[in-house]
Amino acid sequence: MRLFDVHAHLTHPSLIEDVAGIVARAEAAGLSTIVSNGLNPADNQAVQQLAQRFPIIKPAFGLYPVDAVLADMLAAGETYPGQRDAYPTAEAVDWVRQHVQDAFAVGEIGLDGYWVKESFWPAQEQAFRQLVQIAIDADKAIIIHTRKRERRALEVLDELGARRVNWHCFGGRVTLAREIASRGHYLSIPANARRSESFTRMLETLPRERLLLETDSPYLGPDKEKQAENEPANVQYTVTYAAELWGTTPEQAAAQFASNFEALFGTAP
Repeated sequence: MRLFDVHAHLTHPSLIEDVAGIVARAEAAGLSTIVSNGLNPADNQAVQQLAQRFPIIKPAFGLYPVDAVLADMLAAGETYPGQRDAYPTAEAVDWVRQHVQDAFAVGEIGLDGYWVKESFWPAQEQAFRQLVQIAIDADKAIIIHTRKRERRALEVLDELGARRVNWHCFGGRVTLAREIASRGHYLSIPANARRSESFTRMLETLPRERLLLETDSPYLGPDKEKQAENEPANVQYTVTYAAELWGTTPEQAAAQFASNFEALFGTAP
């Protein structure tokens, strides 16, 4: 089976020391592609270095929605639990622009209204628009992160004419997910699908040709007791679950996911 993970964070501190082992286990599980998503210039560079070491890893360069305004937030006295080095927004966007031709995809990028207060939304949206346009101009697929601003993100993507889009770990209403799929966009289902009513409903009701596999490693693992110990090999459990829901074999489900991957990214996984 040609399995894949379109959204992992292999540069995360809990994963980076065991990347060789993670890759080996992924390959043993049938994966041929892991898309590691960057969060900011430093993380993008780390992703780039991993991709140079391991051919299975494909680099996605992005700017996490919180990182897009983190410098402004900290200057205003705001705090962020995942606090890390902040970069000027223009510098971070320009890094993606300068390196986009080396990227497999642009991501993760998007809009976040959970951690980011409304006063920072205009600046966040400006960065998002710039990054979407960079991806469109370079003909790269876009990997979207949204939280509490799903509808607005879709409006921006529609306005800019973005078509090659995957929504990772979609947390909005399933009715909106159906609307997103109707645009020709894709939605990737995490490895915790079996214990998530929302992701189960997405697997059951969205067009199968609009679904992809992801883990969001190291988060959202299939085991509730070990949900922060996730890794790309665990996409195999989503394939098994999808096959159960669809009344097909795991091989048939995997073939559907692989076909979807190729349709979005222009290459087989």
